[in-house]
Amino acid sequence: MTIGLYHPGTSPLHRASAGAKVAGLLVVSLALFVVPSIPVALLSVPVAFAVYLSTGAPLRQLMAQLRGPAILLGLVFVFHLAFGTIEDGVLAVGRFATLILLASAVTLTTPVSEMAELVEWLLRPLKPLGVNPEKVGLAIALAIRFVPLISEEFRHIREAQAARGLAANPLALIVPLVIRTLKSADELADAIEARGYER
Repeated sequence: MTIGLYHPGTSPLHRASAGAKVAGLLVVSLALFVVPSIPVALLSVPVAFAVYLSTGAPLRQLMAQLRGPAILLGLVFVFHLAFGTIEDGVLAVGRFATLILLASAVTLTTPVSEMAELVEWLLRPLKPLGVNPEKVGLAIALAIRFVPLISEEFRHIREAQAARGLAANPLALIVPLVIRTLKSADELADAIEARGYER
């Protein structure tokens, strides 16, 4: 079963348009990188976390989604410690933590269909140049939907191997995951073609 990133709700973010949320995310991103201030970067993290919690999704689900980014941020900080300064590391972690939280809040409160429509609207002026906005929007929508699908498949494979008493082996996890993902992509391509969608 394909699980979407969108979580239904009635929060202010849910009621805001996709364009307003993406524009707000862009403004915050530019502000964080234009203003090289550690206090600003650190203060923005709890604010972004509050926005993230305001989506109304179950707390357990929200915390589970932050495990991967937390590891990534730790690696970023270690990299800066090894090749830069502590100040640079704190600044980078603060910036990326804020952006990850806000971007996650946007995906949790925005249906994939609205995001695809926004992309199509933004690319419409490029249609005379040969760009097909509908195809780009569809591609982005499918890519977003495949992220949780791959995560779910990985969890199933890991649980199946654990039930058989097999030790954790990266290769034994990756190979079936790739095969299942390619099979799902092939089935999806057949479904799209059967509906007469032009390539």
